[in-house]
Amino acid sequence: MDIIPQDGMKIDCNTRLARGVYYLPHGIEIVKDGVTLDGNGALLIGEGFAGRGVVVNRHSGVNIRNLQVERYYHGIWVNASANVRIERCHITRTHEVAGPDVFLDIWLDHSQAYGAGIIFNGVIDSSICDNDLQHQQNGVMLYGCHKVEVARNNASFNSGAGMLLFESSDNAIQSNIADFCCRIYNYRGRDGAAYHNGADAAALVMMCNSSRNHISHNLLRGGGDGVFLGGFHKDQIKTPCNDNVFEHNDGSWSPNIAFEATFSEHNIFRHNKADNCNYGFWLGYSSHTTVADNSIVGNRIAGVAIEQGHHNAIRHNTFARNRDGVQFWVGARPAFTNFYPECAESYETDIADNEFTRHDSAIRIWTEREAAALRCHNFRITGNTISDNRIAAQIERVRDSIIQNNRIKNNVESGLMLIGCQDVQTSANEM
Repeated sequence: MDIIPQDGMKIDCNTRLARGVYYLPHGIEIVKDGVTLDGNGALLIGEGFAGRGVVVNRHSGVNIRNLQVERYYHGIWVNASANVRIERCHITRTHEVAGPDVFLDIWLDHSQAYGAGIIFNGVIDSSICDNDLQHQQNGVMLYGCHKVEVARNNASFNSGAGMLLFESSDNAIQSNIADFCCRIYNYRGRDGAAYHNGADAAALVMMCNSSRNHISHNLLRGGGDGVFLGGFHKDQIKTPCNDNVFEHNDGSWSPNIAFEATFSEHNIFRHNKADNCNYGFWLGYSSHTTVADNSIVGNRIAGVAIEQGHHNAIRHNTFARNRDGVQFWVGARPAFTNFYPECAESYETDIADNEFTRHDSAIRIWTEREAAALRCHNFRITGNTISDNRIAAQIERVRDSIIQNNRIKNNVESGLMLIGCQDVQTSANEM
């Protein structure tokens, strides 16, 4: 028998709701393990974007499906639970912070979490699949979660994060759509009124020790960033997000960055699209990062940019029509070397077997002139095809590096431009 839900209802057995629209300011709660709630298309409506539509607290084996929820602070809230399945639900119009005068704080923990369609806190071995989570601030938010599958959801047109991981590791984020997750932030700059397009909104946000996640086959286009991964807390605490794998994702058309991953190590980006943004990849203070077999085309500033990085590999990528293909540099007064002394220099980086065409400079590596020493060193530029650029490679104040076995053809102004370098070997290049 189909059940008509009541406000504040406690559900302790398998339940199928009667179709209809129900005003439930206090929502409903599942209070027993092993319960399946089939919404059957019923719509639960909250009051004033407050409270929670469905609550699951400290239970296992719960299934929620075919439910519609809107106008709560959190649509479905699950805490300290296991083996929870949420599928084929439509959750929208949850709480959203005021418009263009708020720059988002991506470091809020679960106790301060923004509004969202689905929020998991301390959940393991669970799944969120085939849900519609569009048109609100955040689609899915995972805090302290492990082994959660987030798959085939649509979390597009949100003003914060399509998906967020915070202290969440060993999860699978796959085949989701989170397009156009962006916001405008108005502020008064030195020259008067100005705005920031993005304000830390992103299709996928990963913060605070979110590691060993597998992110694959997602559409993350047109967001403030496609991916925003940050490993250094605003309170100056190291919280690296390491050993994540990103493959077959599309982070194109961001006004900022397709894939940002900073202050972290051993992340892998392969077979992704990072086209038509400001930057394809921004990987400042990253190490042991692999960028391989990606499409990196039409970015306004650079395809790959790494400030103060080391032991990184850029291989087998297609670079075309970016202003610069790749940029690596050391600042004269780097901001974070008190916390990351190993990043005082930029070094041990391979740029190998890529194709670079139609850039201002295909490859740029430099130590800023105000720096006392040559702090970019041990770069290996090998096996690349570099053609039809203004400058193939501009290397300035770099030492102990190798440029060899590259095919350097039809570059307008210069093939190799070496300025103030020491012990940079150039051999066996076809020019």
